[in-house]
Amino acid sequence: MTDATVRAKLLGLPGSLRSNSNSLAVLRGLQDALPAGVSMDIRDLRLPLYDQDIDTPDAPAEVQAFRQAIAEADGVVIVTPEYNYGMPGVLKNALDWASRPYGKSALIGKPVLVISNSPAFTGGVRAHQQVNDTLLAIPAKLIGGAQVVIGTVGEKIRDGKLADEAVLKFALGAIDKVVAAAGK
Repeated sequence: MTDATVRAKLLGLPGSLRSNSNSLAVLRGLQDALPAGVSMDIRDLRLPLYDQDIDTPDAPAEVQAFRQAIAEADGVVIVTPEYNYGMPGVLKNALDWASRPYGKSALIGKPVLVISNSPAFTGGVRAHQQVNDTLLAIPAKLIGGAQVVIGTVGEKIRDGKLADEAVLKFALGAIDKVVAAAGK
């Protein structure tokens, strides 16, 4: 897909750093199933721990690149696991970096879809809620409607990608809302 054929550019953020994480597999499956004209770049969340002392105009290069990627995207898709009944620290850290500078975050008004997943049947609903609460505080434009939660996620992944047709269809419907919210 060339830049001329892309009508909506999404940014995918996996809430896990593991190279074969379920969150990354969900994003890869969605990336392959996106409708024509919609693209999604997937970005790793390896950032330094948030520290206001280094959050200056000369912030670390990886932080500046992360913020720029958010600013350039039409919408963001966050896929998070649930760790100990909550969102992973790496995701919270990334959202803290993304929320700055105060009042000027690239996430303000940006359409964001949250998808949670878990090996448990509950699909990570507690992490989902925590991510939503953080995004509302920024304030991102949280995509409403039925939450996309993927329980027993390991059974729905094949060859490193989400392969469950029913889940893909449901999640793609939510991604359509992101694209619409972006005005694309």
